[in-house]
Amino acid sequence: MYYCVNSCAVVGVNAMPVQVEVDVSEGLPQMSMVGSLGQEVREAKERVFAALKNIGLDVPAMHITVNLSPADLRKEGTAFDLPIAIGMFVSMSYIPNINLHEMMFLGEIGLNGEIKSVRGALPMVRLAKQQGIKHCFLPAENAKEGAVIEGIQVYGIHHLTELILFFQMEEKSREEVLKPEKVNVLELFQQGREAYKDDFSQVRGQTVAKRASLIAAAGFHNLLMLGPPGAGKSMIAKRIPGILPPLTLEESLEVTSVYSVAGLTKNQNLLVNRPFQSPHHTISTTALTGGGIRPRPGAISLAHRGVLFLDELPEFSKNALEAMRQPLENKTIQVARVGGVVEYPADFMLVCAMNPCPCGYFPNRNKCKCTEPQIKRYLSKISGPILDRIDLCVELKEVEIEHLQRKEENDTTSSMLQNKVEIARQIQTERFRNTEYRFNSDIQAKDMDEFCYLGKVERLCIQKMYQSLNLSARSYHRIIKVARTIADLEESKEIQEKHLLEAGLYRPGEVLA
Repeated sequence: MYYCVNSCAVVGVNAMPVQVEVDVSEGLPQMSMVGSLGQEVREAKERVFAALKNIGLDVPAMHITVNLSPADLRKEGTAFDLPIAIGMFVSMSYIPNINLHEMMFLGEIGLNGEIKSVRGALPMVRLAKQQGIKHCFLPAENAKEGAVIEGIQVYGIHHLTELILFFQMEEKSREEVLKPEKVNVLELFQQGREAYKDDFSQVRGQTVAKRASLIAAAGFHNLLMLGPPGAGKSMIAKRIPGILPPLTLEESLEVTSVYSVAGLTKNQNLLVNRPFQSPHHTISTTALTGGGIRPRPGAISLAHRGVLFLDELPEFSKNALEAMRQPLENKTIQVARVGGVVEYPADFMLVCAMNPCPCGYFPNRNKCKCTEPQIKRYLSKISGPILDRIDLCVELKEVEIEHLQRKEENDTTSSMLQNKVEIARQIQTERFRNTEYRFNSDIQAKDMDEFCYLGKVERLCIQKMYQSLNLSARSYHRIIKVARTIADLEESKEIQEKHLLEAGLYRPGEVLA
């Protein structure tokens, strides 16, 4: 007897359909599995056989062939245990002939028949809905995560015996055993949002840095902060997610899919707050970009739709920093391995912090003992191509005592800054309607004249800047894009000379010169 069970595999953060074909026939008693299988998938045979024995079911002495199609797609993980078991159950008549075309099964089976959680439940349920599947059977731990996808019934299973009993009962009585999980997505979305405890009003002084953070958040620009220890660089970076607009539902599903594949949802059915990733400077290139023997998303993908903060930037390995060139431009990261190429999303806002010298106190010569060659060598650890991909750079000074002691009642709050950011984002949304762009930072060189028109005075201004500052073509375009964001914050339809001049002040080459 031949039966086909719907399942799926995760490639990158996307799910791919997989058909688990089970054929039971007379012949030499054995079970063979084919279809480009990883080690965990091959071990499914032992887990399924032991589970059947331990729940009191006999496996007849027959030849069992299991094929996971398409055969050229590499299958990894333990999610195929359950569909293999279901195919065997139906073939051996332990459960009636059900309409398998409308169902998808995912889950790892313990030796006692327990159904254990798997990675990537959310993207797999999304795929099931897209394929028109009506019922999806998941481990109970993953059920609520999958249930955030509307338009498909998701059942959470604790044990194999539940599933057998479910299908042996009449259809009208099945909900006595298993009920579809129900999740109010909008309510979950609202309740899950946390008010950020870190507020910009807690940052004393550093007016220029606050302004640069506002501009970066409004246009989703990359930001570099340079200053001595204790100036507030990390403090400001941690507060930037609080001035970004809240995640939309679609963005939330994207972020949750990445964390689901990485196995980091931590019982959160839907991640509704902007991610903030702050890896230590000893992080490896693979941990930063993603990959490994069994590829997993790295820190830059876990920061998707949020902020990636690199503190002590020059202390990161050169390979790790240079590996970020491509994702900073393309908003995705491709990881090539022997088994193939996987792609992860990497649309993040890069925020970096660094000291002006190895000891951190230059130009205060009362504290700094670094020599000029030491300082130049330290700053040169950040390559020109990386600096070219940073839109704004701001220098922080040591905080004066009067700022620390004075109570500023009307100081800038995160709420005030977020309102300004949302207004600027609305202007960008209208500007880029029916285009591939979302933010000013996304604009490509070919469309600069359309979206960043400069008048005669402004053209002359940027021409002088280009010549006097020895700009690269990329830096030239980035200054204009930052000026476009500054104009949006002022709700100005046209880029003015003052906007270009302010954008030029944030050029990384000038601050690090």
